Amino acid sequence: MHIVVVGLNYRTSPVEVREKFTFADKDLPEALRQLKLTKTVLEGVIVATCNRTEIYVVVDRLHMCGYFIRGFMEQWFGISREEFTKHIYIYEDEQAISHLFRVTCSLDSMVLGETQILGQVRSAFLESQRNNATGTWFNMLFKQAVTLGKRVHSETTIGESAVSISYAAVELGKRIFGLFTDKKVLILGAGKMSELTVKHLYGNGAAEVIVANRTLSRAEELAKKFNGSPCTLDAAIKRLDEVDILISSTGADEYVLTSSQVKESMKRRQSRPLFIIDIAVPRDIDPIIGDIHNVFLYDIDDLEGIVQSNLEMRRTEASKIEIMIEEEIIVFNQWLKTLGVRPVIRALQEKSNVIHEETMESLFNKLPELDEHQRKVIRRLTKSIVNQMLHDPINRIKELTGEKNGEDSLDVFTQIFALEDQLNDTRDDDMLVGPKRILMGTSSKSSTEIKSSLPKASLMPASL
Repeated sequence: MHIVVVGLNYRTSPVEVREKFTFADKDLPEALRQLKLTKTVLEGVIVATCNRTEIYVVVDRLHMCGYFIRGFMEQWFGISREEFTKHIYIYEDEQAISHLFRVTCSLDSMVLGETQILGQVRSAFLESQRNNATGTWFNMLFKQAVTLGKRVHSETTIGESAVSISYAAVELGKRIFGLFTDKKVLILGAGKMSELTVKHLYGNGAAEVIVANRTLSRAEELAKKFNGSPCTLDAAIKRLDEVDILISSTGADEYVLTSSQVKESMKRRQSRPLFIIDIAVPRDIDPIIGDIHNVFLYDIDDLEGIVQSNLEMRRTEASKIEIMIEEEIIVFNQWLKTLGVRPVIRALQEKSNVIHEETMESLFNKLPELDEHQRKVIRRLTKSIVNQMLHDPINRIKELTGEKNGEDSLDVFTQIFALEDQLNDTRDDDMLVGPKRILMGTSSKSSTEIKSSLPKASLMPASL
């Protein structure tokens, strides 16, 4: 058995390619159904965002599985594989597991440390689970990935620092105001950077937005997006005393705001602070305005310095997360190995139970004078002897299967206790075995036969 991911993302393909490989939410159930019908596929999860489309599968053999998954993509999207093969990547087994963990921890995101991808992976997994597309392996792996992602954001600071100019501006504002509730924002200019900044401010609770631009129609266009009010630049200067935050990015050749205008405004503000972000190059705001009491002025160099510092901090945190991922890969591989020992232990216990019952029946036939109480005492004591005899061998084989030659140890254990017949009669997904990804006693079965023998995926805890 193997874990494989086939995908494309912002690194391997431009947006004009990625947009052709999106899954609408309403289409996911049918896509998952068709994915499960794909040859070699036993389990599947589809993670689709604006920056990536990834298909995670558990397959019964590696040979040709990439070919079959590309065939699924070709059929679903109606695009010849020759058009997209150069844009996709394929990771197998440990590399695929590591990739999923890195994606969930946002180490593979365009913005390092962003939190949105964690929820997107979780939603993709739950959607697959609801449609019975997951099983034993992915129920464990994706739960572990989501839990790791939560740990990363609670135990590290990778997502706490601003890494864009617009977001850095908002973080600076928080240092002054704490919250933006009931705060008014004035935008001078209606360019893209101004729009992104006010979007963050509005999303953080800014109460009102005033948009000022030389061209009133453009001001009206942007103001409408945030339920704001438009005005001209001249009118905006007269409204300085109304606002708490001013963002300027006009592209003018000279200062659009002077020291005297701000001083006059501050007289009417009754000591309320004014937070000014000058994103323009050349600058819109006369630098000496920053010397006015209760005026906090930042230009784009200030913000870029914060961004670079925070990016470096996130990279430092990322190195810590890589170590956490390596540890989680070991945990998952150890879990895989325990899947092989479970049916062997169960077979040993069942065999010992049969021997014990047959022995008790023979004993009681030879001693018919025993009453019910005496029989219960004898049965309990002899059962205790059997359990104690099995206790150490069972614990030892659990330990051995986690070591380098665990499968060889398991084979020897099976032969010593002559459990081959019991194992060959077992047909369930507990028969999945460790790092070689094989099915004990069913290695010659087709993927369709294996699928039919696997139980339906059980729902994960709500805490996921």
